[in-house]
Amino acid sequence: MFLEKGYIKRLSKPYLPAVVSGALLVLCFPVFDYYSLAWVSLVPFLVSLWEKTPRQGFKAGFLLGVVFFSGTLYWIYHSINHYGGVSLVPSLALVFLLSLYLSLYTGVFGWLFSLKIKTTPFPALFLAPVFWVVLEFARSYALTGFPWSSLGYSQYKFLSVIQVADITGIYGISFLVVAVNGAIADLFIIKKRRQEMPLFHMSPTIIGYGILLLGLIAVFGYGYYRLDQDRGEKTIRVSVVQGNIRQDIKWDPGFQRDVINTYKRLTTTASLHQPSLIVWPETAVPFYFGKDIRLTEELIEFQKNLEIPLLFGAITVKDGNRLANSAVLLDSTGEVSYIYDKIHLVPFGEYVPFRRILFFVDKIAYGIGEYVAGDKYLRAETPFGKFGTFICYEIIFPGLVRKFYKDDGDFIVTITNDAWFGKTAGPYQHFSMAVLRAVENRKPVIRAANTGISGFIDSSGRILSSTGLFKQQVLTANITTDRTRSFYSRYGDLFSYLCIIITVILLMDLRRR
Repeated sequence: MFLEKGYIKRLSKPYLPAVVSGALLVLCFPVFDYYSLAWVSLVPFLVSLWEKTPRQGFKAGFLLGVVFFSGTLYWIYHSINHYGGVSLVPSLALVFLLSLYLSLYTGVFGWLFSLKIKTTPFPALFLAPVFWVVLEFARSYALTGFPWSSLGYSQYKFLSVIQVADITGIYGISFLVVAVNGAIADLFIIKKRRQEMPLFHMSPTIIGYGILLLGLIAVFGYGYYRLDQDRGEKTIRVSVVQGNIRQDIKWDPGFQRDVINTYKRLTTTASLHQPSLIVWPETAVPFYFGKDIRLTEELIEFQKNLEIPLLFGAITVKDGNRLANSAVLLDSTGEVSYIYDKIHLVPFGEYVPFRRILFFVDKIAYGIGEYVAGDKYLRAETPFGKFGTFICYEIIFPGLVRKFYKDDGDFIVTITNDAWFGKTAGPYQHFSMAVLRAVENRKPVIRAANTGISGFIDSSGRILSSTGLFKQQVLTANITTDRTRSFYSRYGDLFSYLCIIITVILLMDLRRR
């Protein structure tokens, strides 16, 4: 009886719009990149919420999240399966569990929206983006935070729209996209609202459309203005080295010499372009820098002969056997002028949260001993500019990156090892998120990745050049530094806090009712 066709049809039909919207959202992100779909993807879901109770709205939002997050984050299984010693089915199950957790946020969105759309005169074009931003923002910080697949990232190629991120951050882009979805949804639900809400007035909706139209004009006008600006301070030449070292041999002692020689050879090639800085990826050196004296001295001697500053990723040893994922800068004389220890570590990648409970789980990253997080927001200060270095997925945290540029700065460097993700959508999504960090802080981005994607992004978010995946390559470009102190860099997520305040007021109003 449970499997009768009619029962399944009755069960699935009310939630089909949520599934459709979730699937459309997946297509908005790399590698599909149909970013224009994002402006209409949520419409079926939002319209369907009018017919649902808050409890049903939670279920619909949860289902949307399961489809959306499973489709955009499936690639995580690759590192768990290939390098974590977990077989295929359990690794996919772990990704699904992560998707279930993230879907709680879209579920709460569905609950809030279905509740408030029937108890206030405010249109969907106002309620939907406010609630969506609050929950995206919460997801960025709760349980160490995981802001991957924030809706605004789907627009990284839409340069005229994303320029406003230097005021609102990435969440302002999400707000705008959801607002347009809400405005379209209002066209479908306005008749139902007038029928079922006798005291409903059209004025809030009409005013909302007017404000949204003015907002879109302002956003595009501001975008074209920013794109047409010449904010350049000075031009420096930088080379990034993409070693393309396979993850399964990266720390194999039998391949240690091959790895070192590969980076030496590629760096010698890079030096022919006479750059001001050469950048290697995360954990590029296959030894503990500073502890392995012989190989450390060999690297320093090689770099001294080049007489070009070298920034590279390395594992360093702190107290006893406590490890740090670090970025090290050797100046033109071979002196260590800067060491930054990664602040935001990857759960289960570099450390195991709730270690006393999960005593049977080990981290995936190489190294005997627990990784320790850095606690200093250190920038390198060089003759060619000031910069922060963001290691691996630190670049996806807008609040972390802006702390390095509150006062000043010239450019952003990010180093990563995306070999963990193989030939999946992961490396493409990771690279796209760096575009928004460039715009938010008005700083060009230099990105060095072990297996790709390496590249250069200017301070308006234009991708100047990039490499392919799994290729040994040296990429050199002239980048223009930008000393602009953006509103977002100075004041942070004020826009998101405003959305939080509005949400609290709406919920207080509900409690009074």
